[in-house]
Amino acid sequence: MDNRLIWQRRIRNYAGLLGGLLPWLSLFSAFLYGKLTGGLAEGFWSDLSISATYYCSPALAGILTAASIVLMCYDGYEKIDNYVTTISGIFGILIVLFPCNCSLSSDYVGFFQVPAKVSSAIHCTSAVIFFILLAFNALFLFTKHDGEETKKKKIRNIVYCVCGVGMIAVMVLMPLPIRFPAKTWWIEMGALTFFAVSWLVKGGAFKFLND
Repeated sequence: MDNRLIWQRRIRNYAGLLGGLLPWLSLFSAFLYGKLTGGLAEGFWSDLSISATYYCSPALAGILTAASIVLMCYDGYEKIDNYVTTISGIFGILIVLFPCNCSLSSDYVGFFQVPAKVSSAIHCTSAVIFFILLAFNALFLFTKHDGEETKKKKIRNIVYCVCGVGMIAVMVLMPLPIRFPAKTWWIEMGALTFFAVSWLVKGGAFKFLND
C-alpha cells in the first residue's frame, strides 16, 4: 500500500470518527455543564440540539472545526473530490463561527458578534449545504470505481447510497411539523451517523468490507 493511499484512509477514518463522536460528546458535555452549574435554561432539553450545546461546551466548536480541517486536507482521486470536501469543510467552519439562536444565546453571538437571528440564519444555511455536499460525496463520489466492481465494492456502494439518502432524508424531516423531544438533536445525530459510517467504510475501518 503506497503512502498516498495510507494518508487517504487515515483522513477518511479521522473524519468519520470525529463525525460519529460529535453528537454524543456534545450531549455528555451539556449534561455535565448542567450538573456543574445547577441546570440549564428552561426548555433546553426538550429543544436540545447539537448546535445549542455551543453555548455550554467546547465539544461542537472543537470537534467540528477539527473535522472541517480534515475535510479540507482530504486529497481525493480527482479534483471534484477535493472541491466537494474543501467546500464542505468551509461550511463546517461557518457552522462554528455563526452559532444558532436558542435559549442560551444572547443578542449578539459568535466570533464576529453578529445579531443572533442573522447568525442563526447563516448557521442553518451552512449546515444544510454541509450535509448536502456530504450526501453528494457519498452518493456520487464514493460509489465510483475503476473497472469491474467486486462483490464487496457493490456492498460498499449500497452502504454509501444508504448513507447519502439517509442524510438527505433526515434533513427533509427537520422542517416537517412533527414534534418529539430533542427532535433537532436526533436529526443531527442521524445525519452525522450516516456521514461517519460512509467515511469509515471508505477509510477501510470495517475490514470485512475491504477487498
